Amino acid sequence: MRIALLGRGKTGSKVLELSAHAVEVFDRSRPATYEALKEFDVIISFLPGDAFRELIPLLLETKRPVVTGSTGFAWPADFDRVLKEKGLAWIHATNFSLGVVVLKQLIQRLGQVSSLFPKKELSIHEVHHTKKVDAPSGTALSMKEWLHQDCAITSERTGDVVGLHTLTLATPSETITLGHEAKDRGLFAEGALWAADYLVSKPLTPGLHPFQKVVETHLSL
Repeated sequence: MRIALLGRGKTGSKVLELSAHAVEVFDRSRPATYEALKEFDVIISFLPGDAFRELIPLLLETKRPVVTGSTGFAWPADFDRVLKEKGLAWIHATNFSLGVVVLKQLIQRLGQVSSLFPKKELSIHEVHHTKKVDAPSGTALSMKEWLHQDCAITSERTGDVVGLHTLTLATPSETITLGHEAKDRGLFAEGALWAADYLVSKPLTPGLHPFQKVVETHLSL
């Protein structure tokens, strides 16, 4: 399997380091082109959101499967339909940690049982390194979506923190906390490589697929 890697940032570098397959990097010194990308089996992106969004037309043109962890941008409303019409399958995630897939299940359950507490406050706090541009993080926004309830989000940028997310349900008499700490960026690279291998080796219907749902479907087989 040949992988085209867009961007060589902190997580992209981990993809290059951990992949058992051939990986070639495309960045500012080697811009991605149609002629180059069409030769690969799959494309992985950890570019900043704005940079990735600018490349979407080119990526569609290559007709290659794409795995993207780019955040800080909004997908076009009809993009799933576009991919289906073109017969393309892409996998996206705000966080490629397999542990966050487990966290999602717990958050959804907490959202269901929170009705037991008439007086409560729900909050999410996320902490990342100082070079992370978008805030709140994509993972924090996903956590709020999984909760299916209004929830305040606060962000902190400090040091070289890989990623720390904490969801708190506080009542006058007790507190429930769910959290996930990423200790090494390699876990995001491992998840993206798993997704890339899945796209190439497994039949996946055309469309835009959340990483979490792909993993959940795989576990249920």
